[in-house]
Amino acid sequence: MIVPRNLKRGDRVALVAPAGKITRDVLTRAVRVLEEWDLKVTVGDNVMSKSHSYLSGSDEERLVDLQEALDSRRVKAIFCARGGYGSTRIVDLLDLTKFKKYPKWIVGFSDITALHMLMLRAGVESIHASMPSQFSDPAARPSVQSLYDVLFRNPHPIKAAPAKSNIQGEASGMVIGGNLSILLDAMGTSIEPETKGRILVIEEIDEFKYKLDRMMTQLKRAGKLDKLAGLVVGYMTGIKDSNTPFGESVEQIILRHVQDANYPVAFGMPIGHEHPNAAWRHGSMMKLVVTSEGSVLVPTAH
Repeated sequence: MIVPRNLKRGDRVALVAPAGKITRDVLTRAVRVLEEWDLKVTVGDNVMSKSHSYLSGSDEERLVDLQEALDSRRVKAIFCARGGYGSTRIVDLLDLTKFKKYPKWIVGFSDITALHMLMLRAGVESIHASMPSQFSDPAARPSVQSLYDVLFRNPHPIKAAPAKSNIQGEASGMVIGGNLSILLDAMGTSIEPETKGRILVIEEIDEFKYKLDRMMTQLKRAGKLDKLAGLVVGYMTGIKDSNTPFGESVEQIILRHVQDANYPVAFGMPIGHEHPNAAWRHGSMMKLVVTSEGSVLVPTAH
């Protein structure tokens, strides 16, 4: 995998919105944070576009902003303004020819999982982390600091408390994944991920339990759970029951699909739609250790 270099003071970065839009106030505060990091910020023309009621502009407008940032020799990182929806509508239209000459970090999570899958196919690491839309939230300070550390310094271990549903063990491999819904959207497309021998991270928000079960069933039927090195379960935020109770907890649903697997499973990792949302390098090599004392993802040498 190609590893973009760490950021340094004075670097130029781009802030674009391949999915949902942000307000001027959110943009102003996000730029302020990046400038406090001594970065020079180029803002995409369509970050606050009004040409679409939900998305940050038309597909063409969002594509142009992201493509310009990918192509730029000066830009050293691309911050995706927010998630929501929309990245999958443009992911197949992106040209990575110049990007591969001038690789840079792609930063985001949730809907941005689609871009992480694209980077995986391209052989370039990216950063799964909080986005500019969250920078001004006081609760996000640990998440933002985690992102800063991964961008400017070195990746750090990610730890979780013991969980009764954990499956203990150790595994090493490339860590990939992100939002479960977007991972499912990638199935059968040009960015479908290979999971064999890899540590898969999943997180989700605002879904019904039966839909979670349906997504896990599809992963299993597609063979994506069979030969993992390990499974990391991040935040399962706002997972709710339907009027007719499903009859299983979130943990029980997930475990049922991996009960015959011979790899460690870690629940409760601080990754996803809550804080702290630990930043990590998607496509990097890490070691997963799950014991009675808790779980930890440790970056390893390439």
